[in-house]
Amino acid sequence: MNKKELVSAVAREAGLTNAKAAEAVEAFIKSVSGTLQQGEDVRIPGFGSFEVSHRAASKGVNPANGTPIDIPARNVPKFKAGNLLKEAVNDK
Repeated sequence: MNKKELVSAVAREAGLTNAKAAEAVEAFIKSVSGTLQQGEDVRIPGFGSFEVSHRAASKGVNPANGTPIDIPARNVPKFKAGNLLKEAVNDK
């Protein structure tokens, strides 16, 4: 499912127009992104949690020519599925 399909599904489930659903999806994405940028976690009971993890600097190898490269430290977003989501995926 891509973003356009997600917007259509949200519109259908919530009884909204596609425009209103698109605004809601965009607001959700901006809210989660902004909260993670501030270093805080986002927890949605039953669905899952978004958090930021720090990845330390490391050494790597350029696969094209084999030369060593330095990979800088960075923050990466992570998502951990909640129990209800895990059950929904496994319940067929």
